[in-house]
Amino acid sequence: MTDKPLVYFLCTGNSCRSQIADGYLKALGGDRYEVKSAGLEAHGLNPRAVRIMKEDGIDISGNQSDVIDPELLNRSTYVITLCGHADEHCPVIGNKDVVKWHWGFEDPAKATGTEEQIMAQFRAVRDAIKARIETFVRTGS
Repeated sequence: MTDKPLVYFLCTGNSCRSQIADGYLKALGGDRYEVKSAGLEAHGLNPRAVRIMKEDGIDISGNQSDVIDPELLNRSTYVITLCGHADEHCPVIGNKDVVKWHWGFEDPAKATGTEEQIMAQFRAVRDAIKARIETFVRTGS
């Protein structure tokens, strides 16, 4: 446990978007925040997410896909859902002081087309998440 505010990123499978957000906040604000991510289910770490993060100099290959931990959920300072399904199905948070936000992003794992088109969608989502994390680190909101 730490005295840093805990930011808990949630998504459906904890394989792409929440892993990307986790990687960026650890890289850009890990000195100020404790960062965790989880999903309603654990789908495993998406290899394309690992690849596009590595392109931007961040290694998330050691991350694990986890399911939501009620203890972490209730001691979080911020709970941030990254997909509509997680936002709608997030477990009840017992701590009324938790700040819950929804930052919706397209699911790059659902992209279709050629490998380059799919990777372009992963990069677009990665860049949108990075911009949102940069704003959060800069402004706290």
